[in-house]
Amino acid sequence: MDDPTVCCPAFGGYCDRCDLIVGIEGLHVTAAERDDRGRLVVTVESEPVVMGCPACGVVARGHGRDVVELVDAPAFGAAVRIRWRKRRWVCPDAGCPVVSFVEQDERVAAPRSKLTTRACRWAIEQIRREHASVNGVRRQLGTSWSTVWTSIEPILAAAAADESRFEGVRILGVDEHVWHHVSTKPIEDGGRGPKELTGMVDLTRDSRGNVQARLLDLVPGRSGETYKTWLHQRGEAFRSSVEIATLDPFHGYKNAVDDQLEDARSVLDAFHVVKLATAVVDDVRRRVQQDTTGHRGRRGDPLYRVRNILRAGQEHLTDRQRACLQAAFTAREEHLEVELAYRCAQQVRAAYHQHTLAAGRAVAEKIVATLPTCPIPEVARLGKTLRRWRREFLGYFDTDGASNGGTEAVNGLIELHRRIARGLRIRDNYRLRMLLIAGGLPIPNHAHP
Repeated sequence: MDDPTVCCPAFGGYCDRCDLIVGIEGLHVTAAERDDRGRLVVTVESEPVVMGCPACGVVARGHGRDVVELVDAPAFGAAVRIRWRKRRWVCPDAGCPVVSFVEQDERVAAPRSKLTTRACRWAIEQIRREHASVNGVRRQLGTSWSTVWTSIEPILAAAAADESRFEGVRILGVDEHVWHHVSTKPIEDGGRGPKELTGMVDLTRDSRGNVQARLLDLVPGRSGETYKTWLHQRGEAFRSSVEIATLDPFHGYKNAVDDQLEDARSVLDAFHVVKLATAVVDDVRRRVQQDTTGHRGRRGDPLYRVRNILRAGQEHLTDRQRACLQAAFTAREEHLEVELAYRCAQQVRAAYHQHTLAAGRAVAEKIVATLPTCPIPEVARLGKTLRRWRREFLGYFDTDGASNGGTEAVNGLIELHRRIARGLRIRDNYRLRMLLIAGGLPIPNHAHP
């Protein structure tokens, strides 16, 4: 075996200080320099040891070194390259199928990986914690996009395949998400497939009652069958552990919950309920506007001037805004319908703002009982919708305020990273990227699987 190159002659061998700075377990620094591209190049090697053949166990004979260059995490404001002087051994047993072999250490890098384990971990954390794009990561590493992604993709895929990440889900949210706006041509024909994905989110509360929403999966399509299939694939243990299922008013998802989560309480999302009520006010305002003036709203029209105020909660209005509303409502007798629709919408909103859940439930029950008989057709339609969803509507007040808000927050995070990435063309890569940034992958502190 050849002797180690002396890094610091003053110490007569490997330099502990250099090893501490570089920090690669099991390897020692023998040289460091800057190349002509400004990158920091560090040469490392392991200590001479007795090595047995992995096939027959006979003590192998040293046969020089192979130098492998790896991309490491950036340091000291520069991209870093690690030159690993790998030891090569030859098996002296003529009958052994292994002729020669090279040292491997997954603490340093996975076999055939171009990034060190540390660089993979750094890249993943930059994407997950710092909202970096893969392109931004590769610039800091001084390498290509494909080199970064092909190095970290197996880690993400292994984490996504870990079924343990579905354990402990007590509150499950679901919502659709549009991941591209181009042709829906099938993937096998070179397209991206369905534009919509169904996202499942863990909304389980911690011991303090807080929700740390995490994305569980993104599957192609938006239908009850899509959600039903995903729930079936999770197994009986998962389905029996789900106690609450939150959703927006889409019967496809509701049918899937009723079919696969028989013991779970369905809860209609508060945001979507208030959104429906607010949309009713807009519909009534537009209809009355058209009936009384014969045209769409214009700048000087009383109802058009208060269109944004009608969407706000009445407790947030200033005195001036209240006066504007009152002036619009009393400008014509026909505007009474708009005022009534506004007050009904505010009543729906008030159900979620009572001091106690019991008081909120009482308001909600009154809404379900009275709104279907309202003479204003748009308000009556809202009342009939809430009556059909009565159990899910009241479920909010029976589950300590469970909602799909965490799912909407995850969707917002997904939209942010879709913009950061400037679009992702491959759905599997898109899924892994979004699972990573939305907390759905149990990434270990040490990298390769």
